[in-house]
Amino acid sequence: MNEMFRIALILMRELFVTCVGKRIDWRRIVAAVAIMTVAGIFLPSAMFLHRPDVSYLPGSLGTDLNGTVDMAEFVNKSTTVHLSEDINKASHDQSNLHQVGSVASMNISTDFAQLTTEEEIPAVHENVPADSGHTVNVPEHEKEIMQSPPPPALRRQRRNLSPPFVSRPPPPITRRESNLQRYLWSLSPNDALLYAKKEIERAPVITNDPHLYAPLFRNVSVFKRSYELMEMMLKVYIYRDGRRPIFHHPQLRGIYASEGWFMKHLEASNQFVTKYPGKAHLFYLPYSARQLEMALYVPNSHNMRPLSIFLRNYVNLIASKYPFWNRTHGSDHFLVACHDWGPYTVNEHEELRRNTIKALCNADLSEGVFVAGRDVSLPETTIMNPRRPLRYVGGKRVSQRTVLAFYAGLMHGRVRPVLLQYWQDKDEDMKIYGPIPYRASGKMSYVEHMKSSKYCICPMGYEVNSPRIVEAIYYECVPVIIADNFVPPLSDVLDWSAFSVIVAEKDIPKLKEILIAIPTRQYMRMQTNVKMLQKHFLWHLRPIRYDLFHMILHSIWFSRLNQEQ
Repeated sequence: MNEMFRIALILMRELFVTCVGKRIDWRRIVAAVAIMTVAGIFLPSAMFLHRPDVSYLPGSLGTDLNGTVDMAEFVNKSTTVHLSEDINKASHDQSNLHQVGSVASMNISTDFAQLTTEEEIPAVHENVPADSGHTVNVPEHEKEIMQSPPPPALRRQRRNLSPPFVSRPPPPITRRESNLQRYLWSLSPNDALLYAKKEIERAPVITNDPHLYAPLFRNVSVFKRSYELMEMMLKVYIYRDGRRPIFHHPQLRGIYASEGWFMKHLEASNQFVTKYPGKAHLFYLPYSARQLEMALYVPNSHNMRPLSIFLRNYVNLIASKYPFWNRTHGSDHFLVACHDWGPYTVNEHEELRRNTIKALCNADLSEGVFVAGRDVSLPETTIMNPRRPLRYVGGKRVSQRTVLAFYAGLMHGRVRPVLLQYWQDKDEDMKIYGPIPYRASGKMSYVEHMKSSKYCICPMGYEVNSPRIVEAIYYECVPVIIADNFVPPLSDVLDWSAFSVIVAEKDIPKLKEILIAIPTRQYMRMQTNVKMLQKHFLWHLRPIRYDLFHMILHSIWFSRLNQEQ
């Protein structure tokens, strides 16, 4: 500091001596001014220059899965994260969500040498930008809204905002996070999964997470760590083969809408989808079981075999065209099917039935297709208006729930006729109907009945699942599940005993006795848990953290991890 002032004084004295009493030398004046200007520019930087904090990787990264890694050399070779990472991170943090951005570069393995046709897969290069080719399709009416100037009232409101109320930008990606991502992307997909599995086994204990309600989960610490790693590293390759309507055509309305909404959100995802199958941890078979039934089933034929044969031919096609199925015999592939016939469409292909991860609404252990621990029980959600998927969500307070138990619906399957035999018009506290009668619907609608009941009866129909389970969660009514051999949705991470009642089919005659035996305090706890659970079963027009899209994807990811030895 003193040295800089001394130099400035010398320059000023030289200027004074030159200009006073002597012939002015303009060249020297210009040189002196230039020197002072440069000093003025760089002086603040020199005064406030500080040594940045040195980031480091956690000790667990000191060794990889195959041997010792020189992490110092690894950090020195790290490059700055591209702007696309910051953009992705900003888009995920706008709703107070924290997601780790994608890594800007990765090295693709040489698995493509076995491909039979080069035009089906993008060319492989060193340091390919991670999924930079994926864009979000914005509808035309939304583009017009986004491009049009804000109304005058909004402009005035923005001018009047004081700095504390201006939305703050998301925090930048730290060097530690970016280095961890680069390390994970330097591993092969299998080694990365093994690393993730070890990290989950030593997950730190979570006691008070603001976004996760611990009583809902089997182990909230394991779930949180697994979810974070999924956000950081999971990549899914989607086969582009197959024509609409069976493939790549999501159906977003009705009781089978879960498979359509999942397909819609995954195919639009920049975060999880990759164009480079050599770096994929999972491979998605993008067909709709509902569309398969509508396109191929002959009405009243009672013959589902044509559907199975069609799907068998599709799997044989991708197995002959790409190397990825044959490499693992389909164990890193998955499908999502909510139609009742979903399990039966895989019967004509042995590897598809035995090895593939199947996310099924019809999660019936007695059929021999769904395997607990490998397959995923998919929630069956009724969506009446795809533009407003959250319509009617919510319920009444406990004090306003005057009905002990409610059920209304069609009579099919083995359980529902028995339920009506014992409880229809037998007890005022038990509102058990077939199709809801006029005398009841005139007072309250079906939805109002569920919102006014303490327990909502969810008996199986032709198959074990029922959309009433998710409807009960939407309307904050404790679900009572009556379906033997049924695996409840997302039961790999959720503890259903905390927010539901499961009744064996043989205990239907004792249904009221079972319900009134539950203490009031326990019921209050379960009803609170249902309300806290609700956010994990919601479809949003654009996915948000911990919603149903992410919960289904996490269960598929978790199943894939459990397969790694």
